[in-house]
Amino acid sequence: MSHRKPFIWFTILLMVASVASLAINKINWGLDFTGGTLIEVEFSQPADLTEVREVMGTNGYPDIVAQYFGSQTQVLLRMMPREGIDSQHLGDSIMGLLRSEVDADVEMRRIEYVGPTVGKELAEQGGLAIIAALGCILLYVAMRFEWRMALGAVLALAHDVIATLGLFSLLQLEFDLTVIAALLTVVGYSLNDTIVVSDRIRENFRKLRKGDPEEIIDVSLTQTFNRTIVTSLTTIMVLVSLFMLGGELIHNFATALLFGVFIGTHSSIYVASTLALYLGIKKEDFMPKEIEEKEGADQDPIA
Repeated sequence: MSHRKPFIWFTILLMVASVASLAINKINWGLDFTGGTLIEVEFSQPADLTEVREVMGTNGYPDIVAQYFGSQTQVLLRMMPREGIDSQHLGDSIMGLLRSEVDADVEMRRIEYVGPTVGKELAEQGGLAIIAALGCILLYVAMRFEWRMALGAVLALAHDVIATLGLFSLLQLEFDLTVIAALLTVVGYSLNDTIVVSDRIRENFRKLRKGDPEEIIDVSLTQTFNRTIVTSLTTIMVLVSLFMLGGELIHNFATALLFGVFIGTHSSIYVASTLALYLGIKKEDFMPKEIEEKEGADQDPIA
């Protein structure tokens, strides 16, 4: 807790930068939210996705997303909407490129157009899912611990979500449904860390007879520090492998998780507990309420 002030300033600067980036750069919405064209094709032999992406990128389709669909001969292509070009002409152009430069026997199995209305609904539902999760967490932590701890925990979780959104906005990474899933995972992971710390703070407020709130919170953070760091490092090791070797399809998912776990560890140590301290948490808030015994309640009843 002696280092909380520089970390709080870091948190404030991070929030300001994230909000500024979201206001200026906006979010680079993916096909799930903007709508676009989806084409399923079948090759005569196992397809090389890297080659397919390079061919599409050098011929005016750098935003195309290619992934296997069922087998290595079936590939799903997704791309952003093009102004002035309908799905049929776009499909003919894509198939012409694939037949001339990748596989002359490639066949189109289906072509679909995802409208922007459906994408808007998905964006709203994803945002509502995150807000609903934060609301339920606020209620749960308030019932289990104390409202100052609950408010600190929810603000810490909101900090994690905003910071991750700011990273995607700053780097203009594509934001799709997998990133929504990653954000919800980050919320759950960070909450788990925060609950462990909050539980130890509550226990020490009841057990330690001496010490002001800052000292008790400091002792609690020190006792849980090793557990928090070891858990985060082992999780980050897995996520680094996923980030490096998982492929392009889950690259943004792994990016959101990797950054979210890092920033969530920071918030569970410094943000949640520091906010609770600034809100005036004290020992009396965790003491059970005494029930005054009625006069004569301890006497034997008259036979």
